[in-house]
Amino acid sequence: MQFSKNWIGDYVELPAEVEKLGERLTNAGLSVEGLEVCGDDHLMDLDVTTNRPDCMNHFGLAREVAAIFGRELRRPAVELEPVADAIEEVASLEIDDYELCPRYTALALRGVKVGPSPDWLVDRLEAIGSRSINNIVDVTNYVLWETGQPLHAFDLTKIGGGHIRVRRAAEGETLKTLDGDMRSLDPSILVIADGKEPIALAGVMGGFDSEVTDATVDVLIESAHFDPTTVRKGAKKLGLHTDACHRFERGADPEACLDAARRAAALMIELAGGELLAGALDLYRPSAEWPPRIEIDVRRLDRFAGASIGWERTRDILDRLGFDSAPVEGRDDDGQWLEVTAPPWRYYDFENGHAQDVYEEVMRIYGFDAIEATLPNVGGPDAPELPELRRRRIVQDTLAAAGFAETINFAFHSRDVDDAYPTFYADREAMELANALSDLYAIMRRSLLPNLVATARYNQRRGRGAVRVFEVGRIFGADAEQGRVEMETVAIVLGCVLGTPWSGQRSLDFFDLKGVVEALATALSTELRFRSAEALKLVPGATAEILKGEGPVGLIGQLDEPDLAYPLFVVEISLDRLGASTVSLETKAPSRFPGIEVDLTLGHSLDVPWHEIRDEIQKAEVTDLVSFELKDRYDGEGVAAGAVNTTIAFTYNADGRSLRHDEINERQSALAARLEQRFGLGDAR
Repeated sequence: MQFSKNWIGDYVELPAEVEKLGERLTNAGLSVEGLEVCGDDHLMDLDVTTNRPDCMNHFGLAREVAAIFGRELRRPAVELEPVADAIEEVASLEIDDYELCPRYTALALRGVKVGPSPDWLVDRLEAIGSRSINNIVDVTNYVLWETGQPLHAFDLTKIGGGHIRVRRAAEGETLKTLDGDMRSLDPSILVIADGKEPIALAGVMGGFDSEVTDATVDVLIESAHFDPTTVRKGAKKLGLHTDACHRFERGADPEACLDAARRAAALMIELAGGELLAGALDLYRPSAEWPPRIEIDVRRLDRFAGASIGWERTRDILDRLGFDSAPVEGRDDDGQWLEVTAPPWRYYDFENGHAQDVYEEVMRIYGFDAIEATLPNVGGPDAPELPELRRRRIVQDTLAAAGFAETINFAFHSRDVDDAYPTFYADREAMELANALSDLYAIMRRSLLPNLVATARYNQRRGRGAVRVFEVGRIFGADAEQGRVEMETVAIVLGCVLGTPWSGQRSLDFFDLKGVVEALATALSTELRFRSAEALKLVPGATAEILKGEGPVGLIGQLDEPDLAYPLFVVEISLDRLGASTVSLETKAPSRFPGIEVDLTLGHSLDVPWHEIRDEIQKAEVTDLVSFELKDRYDGEGVAAGAVNTTIAFTYNADGRSLRHDEINERQSALAARLEQRFGLGDAR
């Protein structure tokens, strides 16, 4: 927003250097983003935050300057001498709902002469980007930019019966607004109506048929206060945004209505002649919570700020800002408690305020630059890391250390893509977005894989020889009984060609990604196993289900998509289903005696997976067997069709002595017999 330095100077003495003014306003929270010389004036471009509608006008800024520099504030002069005739003789007022319109004020002028505005008024309005229309309308805009209170001027003779009624629009009503467009209305929109039909959109824009023209002689000045939410929704529905609704949406000052109307009346009489009818139409029902009151402890303010602001300085700053403050009797012996009452122009900023909000007000005027920089006194240990956050961090750190790049994708995708990929929520409906950007982003994701695969393919198509990406995020489903359900998962995509044609090339495959998953399980102190499976979008025979115990926690496999520069392998694991660690972290010192390593080769059906053999060996609990691993699988010449020879390496060791070979042979023979009985195997040694 642009503001005139000279205009602000009408109400307060300004520092000689405009740069100093801009610096102090910025430090107090009103950021001056630009200065422009305009004749003998300076235009300041201010970033006024949405909670400060009181500073969206020149008098409000002058009030801030007066508080910052400790100077006297001069209010705009208002001199009015009404005639004997009362406004009630020509106009009446009715408000249907005080929740939507807490206050409505109106003054009436008769005998005005509408014409061009004087140069000083035109120059001031045009300097801040407001177009001059005529002397009556220009005064309403001038007072808006002066006080922050939106006004509207009606041609009094065009108000049916002179009766003003603030009400909701009826279904199907229409109104031609000042911009010439015909607007269709409904009960969600608040209107100003006469005895027959709407004549203005409350807080947004006036009506075309009741506007002030060159032929206007009698004027009704509206100065009201409307509910911010109602104004915002009505303006948005109609596609309108005006200077008036910009302020009403953020919360104007209900106490300023009559003063602003009187200021406008005085200027109109000065510029357009005419006379003011006695009295005013003024219906006002303030909120029961008005005004907001907050108790503060001045000693706590000093600790909060890290500065010795003190009792007297605090009360002086609050007084300059327009806050009332009084000691709280009986709160403590030192008398350091204050009850602070917010001024009317800050009502919406403090209606749910806390003591810290008042502390900030005092500190910004005291000057943040006047507070010495100190380190905070943080006592006691840090709070422990939440298990879910620690788990996520371990996953991210492990995969990053393995050379994978983390990605973050949208949490939604298209229906077709969602249906094409496996998901943990296959038994639940996908959640559709009510306001989807397009069909490509129509539903909440039930798997991380679609977007992650799209990222991998994007890199492939641009010549990347390696794709190693992952994402940790939440997936969503809809359940008739539980409603929305969520689950945190990690998805990984791997595709890479190692080496060169000269040195030999190798594409990373299923087992490379399986190794990554096993490294992840080790980092999470859990134990996983794999079982052959089939799934959507994955190549049969190169797909496995990931299990923890007997429960499925994920899926791994080769992506079944055409036109890939090199194969892509994918995995998605439910971190929520992994739960707590299943691996003991207990350590044991190794034996000081040498161990014995032996192999056992077993012939069995190809249908028997390795994990079943591994589980049977573990159940045998062979004495002094400290470890074993799969060494080799052979199904070539000399092996029957449909069979395979599996070679397993065993390591034996004892704590208190060296083991003998005859002991090991006895245990190996017993283990081989157990495996043959369990799986129908023959010893192929």
